[in-house]
Amino acid sequence: MPIILVTNDDGYRSEGITALAQTLGALGDVTIVAPIEEASAIGHALTLRRPLRLDRIADGVYSVDGTPTDCVNVAITQVLKRLPDLVVSGINKGWNLGDDVTYSGTVAGAMEAALLGVPGIAVSLRQTRSEYDFRHAARAAATLAEAMLKHPLPPRTFLNVNVPKGEPKGLRVTVQAKRNHVTSVMERHDPKGRPYFWVEEGQNEWHPHDLSDYEMVRDGYVSVTPLHLDMTAHHALAAVEQLFVQKEAEVR
Repeated sequence: MPIILVTNDDGYRSEGITALAQTLGALGDVTIVAPIEEASAIGHALTLRRPLRLDRIADGVYSVDGTPTDCVNVAITQVLKRLPDLVVSGINKGWNLGDDVTYSGTVAGAMEAALLGVPGIAVSLRQTRSEYDFRHAARAAATLAEAMLKHPLPPRTFLNVNVPKGEPKGLRVTVQAKRNHVTSVMERHDPKGRPYFWVEEGQNEWHPHDLSDYEMVRDGYVSVTPLHLDMTAHHALAAVEQLFVQKEAEVR
């Protein structure tokens, strides 16, 4: 059976990771290795300045006092002692759309898999104030996982999957949305009058695009965005070359 590693950034106690692991159990041998506590918005961080603790919680369930990226590496080297056939990260409580993938610990779990040569999927569900229903997101993840186990994506590529609330209308291949993002930093004061700060989301206007992940989930579809690790701005190479040409001309 395929070996499937499941992680997240909400912590091993999250109902989302439990639902995901249970559904993926029909496809292979599932092991959960996830943070001991919530590690949201931690991005692709790797812990290098302190030791990490690995605890066995139950059969096939482990916690690490680190980041999702830590969890993937500790799982491979200390728990599985081999590369898995698939890494699935989630189900996150809240979408990871557009530019937010750069902050997301959920996406980082799948990204680390891709860096290590393993197929990866990140799965996120729309945030709600009511009780979460992870069934549709788990089924979408299982559908994509089954397909990827049979037909792997190109190397260093992984999927970012976002699921609307309720039963989806279907799956759609999408691109990352873009938005005007302005972070708000609120200053407050403790009882001794010393300032402290909360980082909050400020302006949040999405650019319209018919094939964007944001538009598709808003329309009720599961958004499936292929991401890759090459951050080179290929379209800007000529412009950078021109910078050197201009500089050389000034020197002459």
